[in-house]
Amino acid sequence: MSVAPLLEAAPAIPLHAFAAMAAFVLGLVQFAAPKGTLPHRMIGWIWVGLMAVVAASSFWIHQIRLVGPFSPIHLLSIFTLVMLPLAVWRARTQRVADHRRVMIMTFVGALVIAGLFTLMPGRIMHRVIFGA
Repeated sequence: MSVAPLLEAAPAIPLHAFAAMAAFVLGLVQFAAPKGTLPHRMIGWIWVGLMAVVAASSFWIHQIRLVGPFSPIHLLSIFTLVMLPLAVWRARTQRVADHRRVMIMTFVGALVIAGLFTLMPGRIMHRVIFGA
């Protein structure tokens, strides 16, 4: 395992990857920790910021080009940027079940499933985890 391929990539790629890794870890903390507390809200805001960075930075990553410079994964980025403020709004309006559902869906879709696709052969994260 070596982070060299990640650090040698265009600047948007390490920004995207490190923000995603941090969001993944914080997301796991959020799932395990008590809900509705001040730490939950503070970590939640950090998580939302990290996810916004992950989604926004993806628009400068064009390794898979299916529609011009974009791929279907960019639709997930748009979806994430729409769902983040919606989830925050749901929490602030006491719609906790909706907030929970949107946050879990965003975590699973944008971090777990999309993250697994980054491990496909030929991708930078595949080289980071499994070597050349």
